Amino acid sequence: MGDLLGVAVLGAGHMGADHIRRLNSVVGGARVVAVADPDGERARDALAGIDGASVHTDWAAALDAPGVEAVLIASPGPAHEEALLAAFARGLPVLCEKPMSPDSTGALRVVEAEARLGHRLAQVGFMRRYDTEYTRLKSLLDGGSLGRPLMLHCTHRNVSSPGHFTSAMLINSSVSHEIDAARWLLGQELTAVTVLRPTSSSGAPEGLTDPQFALFETERGALVDVEIFVNCGFGYQVRCEAVCEAGSARIGEDGGMLVTGAGRAAHEVPQDYLVRFADAYDREVRSWVDATRAGRVTGPSTWDGYAASAVAEAGVRSLEKGGRVAVELAERPALFAQPGIANT
Repeated sequence: MGDLLGVAVLGAGHMGADHIRRLNSVVGGARVVAVADPDGERARDALAGIDGASVHTDWAAALDAPGVEAVLIASPGPAHEEALLAAFARGLPVLCEKPMSPDSTGALRVVEAEARLGHRLAQVGFMRRYDTEYTRLKSLLDGGSLGRPLMLHCTHRNVSSPGHFTSAMLINSSVSHEIDAARWLLGQELTAVTVLRPTSSSGAPEGLTDPQFALFETERGALVDVEIFVNCGFGYQVRCEAVCEAGSARIGEDGGMLVTGAGRAAHEVPQDYLVRFADAYDREVRSWVDATRAGRVTGPSTWDGYAASAVAEAGVRSLEKGGRVAVELAERPALFAQPGIANT
């Protein structure tokens, strides 16, 4: 590879445009050489001020563009499987945003295709593993000073949901982050899920079940609960409290600017995930670029992406049909036997 890793970015929407900016002006060691988006004008807008990158409306053409050495997939979830398999066929390292695939069958096909290669090429974009607070909590739990983890209490709130958001997407798009974070923090697979439906908020679009409450069971008896509320109206909040045998630890407390005036004080609440997790995204992409330039693949694997899809799929079944739904995972290929849930 040259001095700078040549990256093709698939998708130039909110997430893709932010990654284009990040690759060219934040992380170092990489440059965007091709961008693909069905909306060519949007792709050109995302590249404003960046010279030398080609624009494509066909993602496959972007993979074959001159100078492409790696791929960052930030297109909608249903397009991920085909793009990942095409990248594997070309031997291109990939960072794929979550969900790796919106259904477990497609995700398993990706896992099996990578296993046939005999080596890893893909990292899945569960960026909370790179957030400073989450990594501190992970180290604390792994250190054992608080004893065995018994429960995780999680909160995930958005100001508002996109117009295309469905009730199922609260689980398979939003809560997929908590699913992976729980697996990683606890070092356990999730084995069953129950999704409850409180009365929907008056702020939720018509037909959207929001908020929801998900309860996950783990293979060693811990419980994980998640409040997901994507039209709370006031800000973006992600919190997690680990309750252990000898103590507890909580992350995600509001710690923005404190404004004092008119007889009261108030913290700012982030309005967007790109604000709350800006540093985590930077660390994630920097880690991917550095590892790729060194010929290595680190971070969450396609198995992690598959496991998250399988758990989310069980959650959607519980949402739609009610009751507790067991999570069924395929046999893990030897390629992913280690590190599994660990982030290495």
